[in-house]
Amino acid sequence: MKQYETTELGKLDELIGLENGKVFLHDTLALTGCEISVNSVPKGFKVPFNHKHKENEEVYIVLKGNGILTVDNEKIRVKEGSAVKVMPEAVRTLENASEEDFRFICIQTKTNSLTQFGLGDAELC
Repeated sequence: MKQYETTELGKLDELIGLENGKVFLHDTLALTGCEISVNSVPKGFKVPFNHKHKENEEVYIVLKGNGILTVDNEKIRVKEGSAVKVMPEAVRTLENASEEDFRFICIQTKTNSLTQFGLGDAELC
C-alpha cells in the first residue's frame, strides 16, 4: 500500500488565476491532521470579510510580497519570510500591501492537538 500522496500545484505565478487565488491541499493530499492552502492574491486585494475559527489555529507563512494581517483590530505588517500564528477565537482578515502578487501558505490545525514533533516523532530505519 502506498504511504504517500502527491499533487502538482503548477507554477505559483498561475495560482492567481484560480478561483479565490488559492489551492487547498486537504482533499488532493488526503490530509488527516491539518488543512494547508497555498495563496496568491493580486495588488490591491483585501479579503472582504473578517472570520474566526471554532477549533483551528492558523499559521500564515509569507512567500512573496508584503501585506497586512489584521488580528482583533491590530494591524500586523508581514513580508517575505514572516510567519504569524493566529488562535481560533481571534478575528482576522488580510490584504495585499505590495505592488506585486502577495503569496503565502496558510496551515490550519486543531489547537493543542500536537503531541510530538521534530525528532521526537522520528525513528531511524
